[in-house]
Amino acid sequence: QVQLVESGGGLVQAGGSRRLSCAASGRMSSIYAMGWFRQARGKEREFVAGIRWSGGSTTYADSVKGRFTISRDNAKNTVYLQMNSLKPEDTAAYYCAADRSWFNGAKSDYWGQGTQVTVSA
Repeated sequence: QVQLVESGGGLVQAGGSRRLSCAASGRMSSIYAMGWFRQARGKEREFVAGIRWSGGSTTYADSVKGRFTISRDNAKNTVYLQMNSLKPEDTAAYYCAADRSWFNGAKSDYWGQGTQVTVSA
């Protein structure tokens, strides 16, 4: 089992920045990838960014490319999401995810509890 705890959500003005953190614990040796998903009110959960835990390669949704950066600290078992140039449409609950393989759609083996990010116009 793997446990994930997110932090860093809050209210930010459009154009601003925010950094989310996700601390992982448990059987991390089984984890291939970690990532971030988000779910806006009334919408389905969607992939935002992912990182291969060992090699560090990254993948981003088109909607956040050039604005968001995912990174990891293997020693701390922590993954980060640096969000810049935030837009009101980025408003959502952001979920940390960990998977034993690469993410399949909006599915993942493990989820955090979510942290709300609200971007005001």
